[in-house]
Amino acid sequence: MMDNVLLVAKREFRQIVAMKSFWLTLLLLPAALAIGPLFARGLDEPESQRVVVIDRAGGTVSDAIAARFSIEADRHMMRDLARYVRKHKLEAKLADAEWAKSDRWFSDADVLAFREGGGVDGAIKRIDGIRVPDTPEFKSHAPAYVVARADEQLTQAGDDALQDGVDTLFRQNKENKDIGADYVVLVGSEFPRDPNVRLWSSEQPESDFIETIQEVLTGELRLGLLQSRGVARDEARVIQDARPAIAVTAPPPGGGAKEAVLIRSILPLAAAYILMLSLLMSGSWMLQGSVEERSNKLIESLLACIRPDELMYGKLLGSLAVGLSMIGVWVVCAAVAAFATQGAIADMIRPALEPLTSPFNIVTMIYFFILGYVAISIIFVAIGALADSMSEAQGYLMPVMLLILLPITFLINSVVAGKEGLFIQVLTWVPLWTPFAVLARLGMGIEVWVVLATGAFLAAFVILELVFLGRLFRASLLATGQKPGLRQLVERLKPARE
Repeated sequence: MMDNVLLVAKREFRQIVAMKSFWLTLLLLPAALAIGPLFARGLDEPESQRVVVIDRAGGTVSDAIAARFSIEADRHMMRDLARYVRKHKLEAKLADAEWAKSDRWFSDADVLAFREGGGVDGAIKRIDGIRVPDTPEFKSHAPAYVVARADEQLTQAGDDALQDGVDTLFRQNKENKDIGADYVVLVGSEFPRDPNVRLWSSEQPESDFIETIQEVLTGELRLGLLQSRGVARDEARVIQDARPAIAVTAPPPGGGAKEAVLIRSILPLAAAYILMLSLLMSGSWMLQGSVEERSNKLIESLLACIRPDELMYGKLLGSLAVGLSMIGVWVVCAAVAAFATQGAIADMIRPALEPLTSPFNIVTMIYFFILGYVAISIIFVAIGALADSMSEAQGYLMPVMLLILLPITFLINSVVAGKEGLFIQVLTWVPLWTPFAVLARLGMGIEVWVVLATGAFLAAFVILELVFLGRLFRASLLATGQKPGLRQLVERLKPARE
């Protein structure tokens, strides 16, 4: 019996592997992993948005806005430097550098000290002097906003000329960012006595831009009010700029509870998604082969040499071999991308492979992947035995796939969002969705007894499938051209009469 099963499995495997769609699907992930970094490198760095300030109050407000955005840009750069240092474990060699400490919020005083120490160029020079050759370079980015003061003509323009000037800046911005504007801010001559300020935006304004502008203008307004009450400008500035120094204690990037769970869930979620994808593809290929066998009358020749059970088991084994081959190629490509390359994709894949350090997780993933594959492949085999054409097979297949895939989509979205409610608990115990639910929950943490119990339940379900759908398969093989109704399907599920 085993020889015939293996013979059918080899034939099924070769038949599917000979399809062009198999090779296109197989090469899809490797191509994505290869093109992804190249595509990322080819993307242009986000350009700075240009802010033109029309300051009719003497120029102090425009200077304050420019200073604030400059400080925010350097503060953001310091945070990026601190994350880079922590990620590549360079803290010990940069212990004296405040910008290398990721456990604090950088104050304005820290930013000024950073500038006095050489700023970004000085920090990069220190990093380059201590980093090992395998460590990627730190790449600085352009500031989010660049502030420029409006020319005298626009500053003195009346209402109509002012609007024409703003429109001209927006038109020029599409051709040349250096002379156009994304935002135009008008500060009146009576500011701060008249606190009304006007803002034009070429698109929907960013919330962080509005908040920063609001903060600067509020500070200038309060500064003017303090001066009007007899407080000297320098003293008023000190009062206005007083801020607490906040020390932040936080886990390393990716080390927070939610982030850690999400990273650990990448591999199990990928396994669930790949199981779904490979089932979709191999199920279609298996149906195509079965329909061709029935339409070409090859099924009669096969049954003259082997038993129906051997044909069914061989098809299942061949389909499983196709699925595992695809997974094997994809896993190897992902491992190469993780450990033989540098970049964002590699940095994401490496920590995601952490579940493979646990033998229990490895065994669980392999067990539920294989049984899940078999459990649904049996359904495809039965559909192939019922259908005489691909259109008829698709009529059976679509409702089955919708029944399987819709809950899985909600399941994966819930796990990514960190939610584990009653819906996921129910799917865990329904055998049709058990493999997907257990794989998806593996990174979040699932009780051992649940894994063992659902594993036993799934095995029992597969055995029942082999018994009942095996009967349906055997009874439907030679019923070519007969359209079974519900009663006929029920009859075919019953044991054959001797």
